[in-house]
Amino acid sequence: MSQNYTYKKRFALESGLSLPQLEIAYHTYGKLNADKSNVIWVVHALTANSDVFDWWKGLFGAEDLFNPRDYFIVCANNLGSCYGTTGPLSINPDTNEPWYSYFPQITIRDMAHSLELLRQHLGIEKIHTLIGGSQGGQIAQEWVLENPELTENLVLIATNAQHSPWGIAFNESQRLAIKADRTYFSNLANGGEKGLLAARSIALLSYRNYHTYHSTQKLDGAGPFNNHPAASYQRYQGEKLVKRFNAYSYVRLSEAMDSHHVARGRAYSLETVLNGIKARTLVVGLTSDLLFPPSEQKLLAKGIKGASFHEIDSLYGHDGFLIETAKLSTLIEAFYKSIHESTEQRIHQNTN
Repeated sequence: MSQNYTYKKRFALESGLSLPQLEIAYHTYGKLNADKSNVIWVVHALTANSDVFDWWKGLFGAEDLFNPRDYFIVCANNLGSCYGTTGPLSINPDTNEPWYSYFPQITIRDMAHSLELLRQHLGIEKIHTLIGGSQGGQIAQEWVLENPELTENLVLIATNAQHSPWGIAFNESQRLAIKADRTYFSNLANGGEKGLLAARSIALLSYRNYHTYHSTQKLDGAGPFNNHPAASYQRYQGEKLVKRFNAYSYVRLSEAMDSHHVARGRAYSLETVLNGIKARTLVVGLTSDLLFPPSEQKLLAKGIKGASFHEIDSLYGHDGFLIETAKLSTLIEAFYKSIHESTEQRIHQNTN
């Protein structure tokens, strides 16, 4: 069910600026059980939305691992997005016009703070499992670090503890493409659309890899001398994003991703900060991920006390976290089983 929550006080940002109020769009599925122990909270990636049953099918659905019969599932649209939560398309009360490029910069930590406000509004005292991939995993880390007793189980997929120079370079290249479209500076709803199309094309190269394109976009035979499948695929994917997303949100969300560093402002090393995560943690990497390579997930698993790490062998690079849902379901089920067995073993030891 799609819902909205309005936080009517000023919302402070990490930059020192603030928003006059905050709108959060979110979906819930299923019902809380009697002891409120069945909450699954999903944190979505860069251009997704709060309707997790639409974009993570195979993992979330009526017949999937996370289903509304067994769980109360919550997913909120990220701060800065264009799907209902306050962002560049929202009205700036000082001008009575949309913010567009004047929307203040936000961070991953700001996004986590917005989720905490929604949690308090919903009266949720404990999250059974907090799960996020890519940018969603970054936000999930910040949330559990700020609220260490909130989450019992944490699932981090294709994400990192600090955004890499490689990832920042990809994001900056996309922003350069958007701002090379001079309409971006017109501050209109369709500003920067051609630039956004080009940015999506750049992003796809980081989401997939050489072998993905060779498998899915390869020519049969000699083929034409122009309009190759790989070229038309890039245009098609760019056009799809332009129809459903916004250049101003894309810029702010990618900048937020660049800000991600769990140790920033905490006066501890990255490893020490990660060790402060108390939730039982499963970290998942994808063998062919160029944007968030498995070495970044291994660092997470090493830093988070007791965390388990698993790799999924996938052709689809970073996008594999959205595609390899059967393999992901198997890993999460095994993770839950190991927790249950460990609990049973402790109970048995304590009774002897």
